Parts: sequence; structure tokens; C-alpha cells
Amino acid sequence: MLADLNQWFLSLGAEYGVNPYIFGGIYVGAIPFFLASIAWLVKRARAGQSTVLPTMVAGFFFVSAYIYLAIAGRNIPVWVWIFLAALIAYGAWSTIRDTRRKIAAPPEE
Repeated sequence: MLADLNQWFLSLGAEYGVNPYIFGGIYVGAIPFFLASIAWLVKRARAGQSTVLPTMVAGFFFVSAYIYLAIAGRNIPVWVWIFLAALIAYGAWSTIRDTRRKIAAPPEE
């Protein structure tokens, strides 16, 4: 099993032109942070609070290994670029929306 895991890591390096151990470490290491950010998102949603930041953080951890690829690698899957663009667009849209709401709201006294 360990030999299979090592072979998988090495194949990632060949396919994407990056250090396979760094890519694999980020890929596996991001999992607990992704799950924690999802739990944070659910907690805020249930409390009726904004979920923008936890969504952005979860998205970051979801694509963190591919961000490394974008910086250091090649042959990056198209879905990664699409997801990154969607994540950035969502962050911009939600920030603009929230800012407009705050501007339109009457001042608190």
C-alpha cells in the first residue's frame, strides 16, 4: 500500500511538472482545513450570519494544491481555472452586494 501511495505521488509530479511530495502534501494536508471551513460555514449559516468568508476559505483549501500547480507546474486541468475564476467572481459579487446593502441601509443611531 505504501508503495502504491508513493507511486501515485511520483506520477503527479511527472504529469504536472511539480515536486510530487509538495503537491501531495498540500493535497492531503488541506483536507482537515477544508472540513473545518465547511463546519464553520454551516455554523454561520445556521446562525443567520454571512457565509462569504467561510465559503471563500473552503474554496481556497479545495483548490490549494492546484494553486501550487498554477504557480509551479504545467498541464493544469481546465476545471481548476474555471473553479478559481468562479471563486473569485463569487467573492467579488458578494462583496459588492454586501457593500451596496450597507450603503443603502439607514444609519444606526
